[in-house]
Amino acid sequence: MAYQSFEDLEVWKRACRQAVDIYRTHETCKRYSLRDQMERASLSVPSNIAEGQERDSDGDFVRFLRIAKGSNGELRTQIYVAIELGLLERDKGRAMVAESKEISSMLQGLIRAVHTRRGA
Repeated sequence: MAYQSFEDLEVWKRACRQAVDIYRTHETCKRYSLRDQMERASLSVPSNIAEGQERDSDGDFVRFLRIAKGSNGELRTQIYVAIELGLLERDKGRAMVAESKEISSMLQGLIRAVHTRRGA
């Protein structure tokens, strides 16, 4: 797990792409409250990874990674709702769900790695 900054982390890169995908997919969505929640949750994932890593404390980093993982779960729930409301095509929604699950797995792996590094 060698990295210099959050920009080097593949999970951060994928979370950024996920947020951009959410924003682009919902540009014309008229369900403003759901759109806003999805945009906020998606942006929260890479933002919390970055904030935690920048704090230079393994304990803080793990705490913010857990927040990012929670936001990612919130986003996944909202994707399911958007599919059921017909705001997302099923195939596109399933692809988004799959990516969200992979990001959650990557976050969990990073949490374990940081715990191991700090001997917790």
